[in-house]
Amino acid sequence: MKIQITISLVMASLVLFSCGTSNDKANAGSADTNQVAAMDTTTEKTYAVSLVNNKKDPSCGMPVTAGISDTTHYENLVLGFCSTECKNEFLKNPKVNLAAAELK
Repeated sequence: MKIQITISLVMASLVLFSCGTSNDKANAGSADTNQVAAMDTTTEKTYAVSLVNNKKDPSCGMPVTAGISDTTHYENLVLGFCSTECKNEFLKNPKVNLAAAELK
């Protein structure tokens, strides 16, 4: 049970600190800090793992079980991504990136 909790915590940390994160350190301490923070709190859609055909995000390699916030259709497949940034990176060269998806 402790191992499952530890793995869950590690996966949650990966989601929070991996691709798709952006911190604007240039605005830290400025008068507009509160406004920037308010803009960063937008909610993203999440998708069920059962809806996609891949085990890993083809761009960054993160397991889709950690969370899917964007998807795309490619060659009769539905692929899940941890962020829109990763999806956009995949779409730049999908044939090369598809191998990293570990299809189900």
